[in-house]
Amino acid sequence: QVQLVESGGGLVQAGGSLRLSCAASGRTFSSYVMGWFRQAPGKEREFVGAISRSGGVAYYPHSVKGRFTISRDNAKNTVTLQMNSLTPEDTAVYYCAASYSDYEPQRRDLYDYWGQGTQVTVSS
Repeated sequence: QVQLVESGGGLVQAGGSLRLSCAASGRTFSSYVMGWFRQAPGKEREFVGAISRSGGVAYYPHSVKGRFTISRDNAKNTVTLQMNSLTPEDTAVYYCAASYSDYEPQRRDLYDYWGQGTQVTVSS
């Protein structure tokens, strides 16, 4: 069992940056691939990135590649999403998630645990 708690959301102007953190409980954090997803009102939850168990490999969709960076600290049971050059289209609730599987990290149905989400609002 893993509990995930996101923090760091808020209101930022377009072009600005935010850093989201996700704290995980439990002693097996390094066993999970960690992902970040977001959901805007009226839209499906979409993948924004994932990081391998060791932190050596990260995956991003085209929509955020070059702007978002995921990192993790297995000693502190945390995963971070650094978001730069934000646009109003990045406005959403952001969720972190943990998966036992490293197959197709963009698939939300393969994630076993989810946080409650943190709101990110980007003003124009």
